Amino acid sequence: MSIGFAVNLMRGGVLQTLMIAAPILLIGMLVGLIVSILQATTSIQEQTLTFVPKIAAILGAIFVFGPWIVTSMVQFTKRLLEQIPNMTG
Repeated sequence: MSIGFAVNLMRGGVLQTLMIAAPILLIGMLVGLIVSILQATTSIQEQTLTFVPKIAAILGAIFVFGPWIVTSMVQFTKRLLEQIPNMTG
């Protein structure tokens, strides 16, 4: 296996991870920002107020994006398994 081939495999894995994590992380970040703005405008500084909406939003995002995530991971795994014969030196 050449260095370029290994680099391409690693690049694909990192890119796949970022694509899968991005929607969930962005939704969590957006909900956290909204809750922070709400806390700043109302002067409510309850620590648990930030966690419950974020958890609910992230669970909702997993529910919505779950089928796409599974399909994407299955396709990536198939591509990796198809590349096994090319890994021999």
